[in-house]
Amino acid sequence: MLAVENLNQYYGGSHILRGVSFEAAPGQVTVLLGRNGVGKTTLLRSLMGLVPVASGRVAFEGKDLTRAPSHGRVRAGIGYVPQGREIFPRLTVQENLEMGLASLPRGARVPERVFELFPVLRTMLGRRGGDLSGGQQQQLAIGRALAMRPRLLVLDEPTEGIQPSIIKDIERVIRALAAEGSMAILLVEQYYEFARGLADRYLVMQRGEIVKRGSGEGMEADGVRGLLAL
Repeated sequence: MLAVENLNQYYGGSHILRGVSFEAAPGQVTVLLGRNGVGKTTLLRSLMGLVPVASGRVAFEGKDLTRAPSHGRVRAGIGYVPQGREIFPRLTVQENLEMGLASLPRGARVPERVFELFPVLRTMLGRRGGDLSGGQQQQLAIGRALAMRPRLLVLDEPTEGIQPSIIKDIERVIRALAAEGSMAILLVEQYYEFARGLADRYLVMQRGEIVKRGSGEGMEADGVRGLLAL
């Protein structure tokens, strides 16, 4: 569904992404791991068109999106949950969710599936986003992305600063979405146990390069934990 080929990115004189290539398939969770500062978020921002790529190719469902604007990628079916959640604190939960409908035809409604996955959001529709806990805001951010009915869901460190009970809820939701078989999920994560529990495929990034990849079930045998601890 997603094919990234030889992606390169620079900030000033620094070579941030170095020939990054990988694929993400429907019905699978592809996990990208790496320490802080190795280029993970830059890669996601490049995939979403938030920063232009220097060279390489991004294709989604066979269409070249390398030069497409960010809103064009959303319309193509890519949902993005950024690091830090970036909800609208002064808008209600209902209004935040409806922001996810912007790429859909007029009259579209928030899918019932969002409330099935995150029942707490239904009970808080009238509350302002800024009044929610960090974990509830993360659920709202994922719900907002799901409201657009994406075929690829991109998640940037969804466990950051979240209480363990909510992490379990997010893990359950990601597993359920992947099990439906039609959506590809790209998950950037530093929390090794969370990543290992969800990964169908894994990628490890160091200094802007993919240095190791394989099946999720082979992460322990492949020494992925040690790569992250270096």
